[in-house]
Amino acid sequence: MRETAPRLPTLALLAAATCLSLAATACSDGDSEDQGAQEEQSELSGELNVFAAASLTDVFEDLAGEFEAQHPGVEVVLNFAGSSELAVQINSGAPADVFAAANTATMEQVVDDLGLDSDWAADHSEDGALFATNTLQIAVPPENPAGVEGFEDLAEDDIDVAFCAEEVPCGAATTAAVEESGTDITPVTYEEDVRAVLTKVELGEVDAGLVYTTDAVSVDDRVEGLDFPEAETEEAVNDYPIGVLSGAQEPEAAEAWVDLVLSESGAATLEEAGFGTP
Repeated sequence: MRETAPRLPTLALLAAATCLSLAATACSDGDSEDQGAQEEQSELSGELNVFAAASLTDVFEDLAGEFEAQHPGVEVVLNFAGSSELAVQINSGAPADVFAAANTATMEQVVDDLGLDSDWAADHSEDGALFATNTLQIAVPPENPAGVEGFEDLAEDDIDVAFCAEEVPCGAATTAAVEESGTDITPVTYEEDVRAVLTKVELGEVDAGLVYTTDAVSVDDRVEGLDFPEAETEEAVNDYPIGVLSGAQEPEAAEAWVDLVLSESGAATLEEAGFGTP
C-alpha cells in the first residue's frame, strides 16, 4: 500500500509558500503606498515664511516641526512680533507667505493694502479664516507678592503694572477691558507685544501685567494667571484670522500650512495651549 503521509508536509509547504507570497504582495503594496505618500509629501519644497502674532509662538513652533516632518523639502521660517508691527512689515514688502494675526482689525490692514491670494480666498475667506480665540488674564509672579486679587487692584498706586501698547491686539483688548471695568489704571510701561509684558512679570520687574491666557499657560509655574470678568466682554476677546498672502512665493506650501492650522491636529494643539474655538 502506498503511503500518503508524506503528502501532508508538501501541502503544508505549498500553503506556507502561498501565504508568504500573499504576504509579500501585501507588503509590496503597503510599501508602494507608503512610498507614494512620501513622494506626495515631498513634492512641496522651498522656504515658507510665516508671520504670526507673538502669542502664537509656542503653538506655531510645535506645528512647524509637524509640518516639516510631513514636507521634508520645506523649511518653515517663523517671524513672531506684535501683529501691528508684522502688518507694517508685510505692507512694506517683507517676503511673507502666510499671516496669522491676533485680531481681525490687523488682518484687515493687510487685506486692504496687499490682499490675500485670490485662489485661496475663493475657497476660504477674503478676510482670512478664523482659527482661534484668546482672552486676557492678569499675570503675576509666583505666590503673587503684591497680593493682586482682581482688576481693581491694578489701579492702586503701589502696584506696578505692564500693558501692551495700545496699537497691538493685546493692547486693544486691554483697553476694552479697562473701559468695561470703569477703573483708572496707569501702567508703568507699555510693551511692544504680549510676550514682552510676560517677560516683565517673569523677571519680577512689575507686580502684574495683562497677557493672554495662552501666554500664562506657556510659562507654566513661572507666573500665575488670574481670571477677571472684564476679560469676557466681547471687545476684549480676540479672534485670530490666518490667510495666504497675495504674491506668496510658496503659495502651495502656504496653503498646506494653513490647512494644518485649520485641521483637527492644529485645533488640538491650539486647545492644549489654552486657545478657544471661534
